[in-house]
This record gives sequence, C-alpha cells and structure tokens, in this order.
Amino acid sequence: MLKHGDTFAVFDRSGNIQPIGLGEQGLYHDGTRYLSRLEMRVQGRRPILLSSTVREDNATLAVDLTNPDIIVDDQVVLARDQLHIFRYSFLWKGVCYERLRVRNFSMHALPLALSLVFEADYADIFEVRGIKRERRGEVLPPVVETDRVVLSYRGLDQVVRRTTLHFSPAPVTLSGVRAEFEGTLPPLGEAIYFFTIACEPPNRDLDVPRFDDATAAASDEHRQLNSACPHVFTSNEQLNDWLVRSKADLDLMTTQTPHGPYPYAGVPWYSTVFGRDGVITALSYLWVDPSMARGVLEFLAANQARDTNEFQDAEPGKILHETRRGEMAALHEIPFGKYYGSVDATPLFVVLAGAYYQRTGDIEFIRTLWPNVEAALAWIEKFGDVDGDGFVEYWRRSKKGLIVQGWRDSYDAVFHADGNLADGPVALCEVQGYVYAARRAAAEMAACLGHHERARKLTRQAEELRQMFEDEFWCDDISTYALALDGAKRPCRVRTSNAGHCLFSGIASAERAERVARTLLTEEAFSGWGVRTVASSEIRYNPMSYHNGSVWPHDNAIIAAGFARYGLVEGMHRLFTGIFDASIFVDMHRMPELYCGFPRRPGEGPTLYPVACAPQSWSAAVVFSMLQSMLGLTIDAPRKQIRFERSFLPEAIKHVRIRNLCIGDAKVDLALQRYSIDVGIELLHRDGDVEIVSVK
Repeated sequence: MLKHGDTFAVFDRSGNIQPIGLGEQGLYHDGTRYLSRLEMRVQGRRPILLSSTVREDNATLAVDLTNPDIIVDDQVVLARDQLHIFRYSFLWKGVCYERLRVRNFSMHALPLALSLVFEADYADIFEVRGIKRERRGEVLPPVVETDRVVLSYRGLDQVVRRTTLHFSPAPVTLSGVRAEFEGTLPPLGEAIYFFTIACEPPNRDLDVPRFDDATAAASDEHRQLNSACPHVFTSNEQLNDWLVRSKADLDLMTTQTPHGPYPYAGVPWYSTVFGRDGVITALSYLWVDPSMARGVLEFLAANQARDTNEFQDAEPGKILHETRRGEMAALHEIPFGKYYGSVDATPLFVVLAGAYYQRTGDIEFIRTLWPNVEAALAWIEKFGDVDGDGFVEYWRRSKKGLIVQGWRDSYDAVFHADGNLADGPVALCEVQGYVYAARRAAAEMAACLGHHERARKLTRQAEELRQMFEDEFWCDDISTYALALDGAKRPCRVRTSNAGHCLFSGIASAERAERVARTLLTEEAFSGWGVRTVASSEIRYNPMSYHNGSVWPHDNAIIAAGFARYGLVEGMHRLFTGIFDASIFVDMHRMPELYCGFPRRPGEGPTLYPVACAPQSWSAAVVFSMLQSMLGLTIDAPRKQIRFERSFLPEAIKHVRIRNLCIGDAKVDLALQRYSIDVGIELLHRDGDVEIVSVK
C-alpha cells in the first residue's frame, strides 16, 4: 500500500493490481478507483515473487521477481531464475511512478517479451465496499498514441475522470488494454522501463514530472517532515521499530489541505477527512507535533455546519463527521459529501482546542478559533441535548445516515443486557465525559481570553453535568458506568470499553474510576491483547464483530490515558503490555484498526480482523499516546513547563531518550532511566526558557 495526498494504491505482493480477494486492489484518487487492473507478464508468464517490501518511511514499494521455466513444445527454452525483475514504485501528486529493471544473469543472449495489461473501472469507493448502484456513467473509448493511452469515464455527475498511462521507451504494441515490449538482453545485460499512471483532475491536464525529478521532490518532502519533529529512542528495539513505523504511518496518512495538515483516517476504506478520527489522532500526537492539531482544528472550523440539513445530519455549530468527493457523494446517493452524523466530534473539537492551547500557548490562534468553539458549545446545549434532560444524545435525521453515531457506530453496538437494541435518542456514557471535558477546557480558554463570567458558567455547567452523570449512569451491580441511556432513560447495563473513556475525560469520581478499571481488566473484558469493546459475558459479545467484542488499539490508548489520570499504574502497564505485544506480531509493526477479541493463546499472535484498515491514523498514534501516559508527560506552554507526574517504565524498557522536544521557541533533550522503584529524569540539553518539573 502506498499513499500520497488524496491518492493511494493497494497492490498485491508482486506489485500488480488484480480483481481478487476482497476486490480492494487499485489506484484511487478522490474516492474513485482510477486503475482497477495492472498485471505484468514476462515471456508471457507471471513472474515468480522473490520478495517485496514497503520501505521503512512508506515512500516506495520494492519488488524482486524472477522468471519461471518457459516451456515450448515440452522443451525448456528459458530456465527459471535467469532473469531478475525489479519493480520500484511510488506515488507523488496524483501520479503512480514505476521503474522496471530486467537483468539477464545467464551466459546467453535472451529474447525479452514484457507485457502490461491494464483496466480502469472508475468504481466509487463505496461500490468497492459493496454498495450496488442502479446506474453508472459511461466508459469512453480509449485514446491511444505511440507512447501513451488515455482511459476515461463520464460519470452521472457529468465529470470526466481520466487515467493517463505513459511508457518510456514506447511499447512495440499499445492498445486500450495492453502494452507490449520486446528486445534482446545480452549476457549480464539489462533493460529499464519507466511507466507513469496519472489520475487526471477534471478539465485540465496534470503536469507529470520525469521519474528522477519526482523521486527527488518526494525525497525532499520526506526529509522535511522529519527534520523538525522530536526523536524518541528507547532501550527496547521492538518498541523502537513500532515507534518508527508509527511515525512513518502518520506521515503517510497526513495530507496537506488548504487549512494545514490533516491525518486521513485509514486505507483503503477511510482515506479522507473524518472529524472524530482526526481529533483523536491529533490529541494522541499533540505532545510530539502540535502542527497536526492546528491543521485539524482549522479544517474542522472551516467546515463547521452553519445550517440545518437533515440529509447531512447537520445543525449549526456541529463538527464534521466525514467528507467524500466521489461520484456517489456528488449525486447524493450517499450523504457523505459533507456528513455530520457523529455525536462526539463536536465536544472533542473543543477538547482539542483546549489541549492545543496548553501545548503551544498560542492565544492568538485560540482567539480566532473562539467563535467556532462557542458555536460548538451552543450546538451541545441546543441541538445535542435532544430531549432537554441535560445529557447529549444522538438521533438520526438522515434516512441514509448512520443509525448509531458514537465511535462504535455499527447499527447493533448500543444495546441492553437482554440484547435488545436501544431506541433513541441515545445518550452515550463517553459522550457525557467528552462534554464535561469540553466545558472545562472551554472555561480555561475563556478565562485566558478575558471572558471570566463565561468561564465561571462553563465550570458550573461541567460540575452539574458530572453530578447528573454519576447519579444516572453508574451501575453498582456491574461495577461500571452504563453504556448509554436510551430514549426512555433506561440504562444499558452492559460492560463495554466505552466506560474507560469516562476516566480519560475526568468525569468519573476517583472511587468509581478504580472500580471501572478493575472491571475493564477482568478476564471477560481484557483479552490479553487489550480491552475488548464488549465483555465476553455480554449477550451480544462476538470476538469477530467490528464493534461488539473486538479490540481497538486507539480505544485502549484512551483508556490507558484515563488510567494515568487517576494514577492506576498497574492497569496502565497491563494495557501497554497487551498492545505492545500485539505490535510485535502484526506485519511491519503496523498497528491495524482493530483485531479480534479472542483470548490470548500462548505462542500465538492476535487473531486479525480481515478488512481492518492498515495503516489507520489513530492506531498509528497509539504508541505516542501510551508512551505519554506511562511517562506522565504534560506540556504547559503558557507556564513554560514540561511536567512528568508519576512516571513509570515497565521492565522491558530500561530508558527513553527524547531529542528535540519543542515548547514555544525552546528545545530540550531528555533522558528517562528506569530504576527499581522510580524513573529518573535527566536534562541533557536545553535551548531557551523552559522548566522541567518531576512530580513523584
């Protein structure tokens, strides 16, 4: 898998694109598949795979292949392993670049016949996911020239989408579906071919640089991404591998928008802006790089709902759930062109704004953002509280929108102990926590802006909500908070991971936080690889379901942050160990969106979920969030302080080095050393005005 900007590609291990498996392979741009097939043949046969890898920084795909035995009339005319075929591919600004090198390792000259078969179906990403459309647009006749072919499609939205394939050198034969090359390779000789596949924007030709120029530009961009960020290194090489892969995945998933960098949610199904995902990713990565949070805040503020639109589940002040740019969105076959059907993105937007201010001290940015914060708070009070009981609920208005609008948004994810689904409007437990945290964060920002009466009111509202929440959501018999209140105000008395988010937000009392933690770490809730979304004792538990028994790494990172808030070090250690051990087993140390919730078995890794996105931004950010929780690290830029409170390192991590950690104009290098009962903190280098505070 490769991605750059709004373009991504899913290949097989040989570097081909084939209509097999789950059918997700392809070259995609702006939510449309611009190439649905790309198959290479050498001497008329499929090459044998030797190895393939995506480079550590996710920039390139490198594939080594060789030829099989070529048999004609029962005679071997070319023995296997005589040709080495090396494919090198990358994406850059809407174009897939490939260099193909074929080398002859035999002692004889060999004829070379190379062919590429290609197709473009222009399927919308929702079609690829399985939605059937009654009508589709028109595939236009291909335009074939000497060294290039243009495939195109006129959608029902009247937009013409084009795929331009260019070949150098020119093929011997070129048609709308096939390119063929022929030549002779001397002993130890080689031939090099260059292909570009451009996803052409509507109504204009895309400027496609030469391969070498594009390679240099892509390399420069990757160097710039890594030049200013802090570097984290530990004594544990497996943790270092996880950190490096996660940083590379976040770089890969982050797309530059007109409002700044935004981490797209996941590939292949969610390679676009998601409000909730972007906010949680930015919160998890905030201590490392606050520029991501600023980009998320600016984008979501610019796209905050201004009017009521039932088809989009939009109301004034509400924060975006997701945006799509494919044909189906343009035609309103789906409501996701701009869709606002999430109940938690709006309070989380305010939480991120407050956290960004604490991390950066950028009061002028907060001043410009304040009208958007106030609009979000107004939505919480007016539209979010559907029935006026003081809690924030979701209630679907769009017939094509999401039925459940929390983070666990499968239709059957909110239910009662007997398995019956909760009727709306539904007040989720974690959402009340987010609202509590949002009001507290907004109160701090209001005070800094000089709005002192507003700050007092928000503080009072937060405390009133906390009291109501404790009264209505606590379920003493199951030692946790109810998953939700349904429309009749009946609690969903179900053990779920959602309750752990109430520790993250701080809405839980200290005594009940400890009880929730114990519940989450029981055998029924904790699989050994992490906390399950739904405990195995519940009637709808299914370890293979998307939201009712699986393990989500980002969910566990949020719970771990909650454990850290309440000083529950042992529980935080168990969560980190489970997720860290899972990172060792998964391919490339790339933390997937989720995995199945089966109990941990000795000598085996977690059971993978077959269609989980990988990479997934909030999963990639997990290691940074969990490391912050273990270190008890907070950055208070207004006070020019970096604080470590109740720092903890497990036995597997002897030390941590953090280099180039920035706070305002200051920079520090730090070393944290594990001792038997403590963690020592050493300031290695300081440039600028910043204080290091350690609280035991």
